[in-house]
Amino acid sequence: MPVCRPTALVATALLLLGTAAQALDLQGHRGARGLAPENTLPAFERALAVGVDTLELDVGVTADGVVVVAHDPFLNPSLARDATGQWLAGPGPTIRSLTLQQLGGYDVGRIRPDSAYARSFPHQQPQDGARIPTLSSVFALAAERGAPVRFNIETKIDPNRPEDTVAPDAMATALLQAIRAAGMSERVSVQSFDWRTLRIVQERAPGIPTVCLTARTANVDSTADSRWTAGLRLADHGNSVPRLARAAGCTTWSPNAGALTREALKEAQDAGMKVVPWTVNEPADMDRLIGWGVDGLITDYPDRAREVMRARWMELPPAFP
Repeated sequence: MPVCRPTALVATALLLLGTAAQALDLQGHRGARGLAPENTLPAFERALAVGVDTLELDVGVTADGVVVVAHDPFLNPSLARDATGQWLAGPGPTIRSLTLQQLGGYDVGRIRPDSAYARSFPHQQPQDGARIPTLSSVFALAAERGAPVRFNIETKIDPNRPEDTVAPDAMATALLQAIRAAGMSERVSVQSFDWRTLRIVQERAPGIPTVCLTARTANVDSTADSRWTAGLRLADHGNSVPRLARAAGCTTWSPNAGALTREALKEAQDAGMKVVPWTVNEPADMDRLIGWGVDGLITDYPDRAREVMRARWMELPPAFP
């Protein structure tokens, strides 16, 4: 009796169904930094037009208590021009020292052409006139587009430079107020390298997921300094970063992609955490990490990630042009 074998078409269909079943949280880093000026409304517009699940962004707090979207605690001379159109000669004033109105006097719509930063993002399209936006304006943009995206919000705070930003309590308080005022408590997560703010969010808004960011490179290891990990010591958790993040109460662990191993990924997922590495920009790396089974990717190029996902027959997030 002949052995019954699936046809090539059926076999392929079964393979594709299995691949498509894998869910992936596609996060646009600082909106879509590779395509538009980072952390600006044009960057978030571009990410929505490409199609992402989550807008990843950074926040600080102004002198008048407004939560704004910016990566650096000070005005970055590679990004900021003053009211006369001149590039800043060096690091500008801190966000915490400026009111929202004063902050609005700076243009952050393009990268300084002669900077090393500009060479890193040759495909970014400038948008002259873009300003540092408020968090509420980013929420409003998604609402206007009818885009049911999530928001992964990073508190930019450094335990070694307390003078640069408001204190952890003030930052978490202002952030939670802005989230609640916009009715976005069900659509946000809060992440940070400085886990003190995560502890405060866990206490005051236990329904909001928290994300433990970590950086481990040849020159930096945020897990080795308990000032970054809210007093937790890596050695007390078997030198396991996933166990350290779990002990901190995080539901997601976000390591730099270069530090992630398959073993650590499995350990974190076995402990009930999601794993979303940052910042993954090369298609080969995207494909490898998706093959490992990561829960999401943070990328400057969501368009590239979509092509990798499409090649794997994965479901793509809707676009909102």
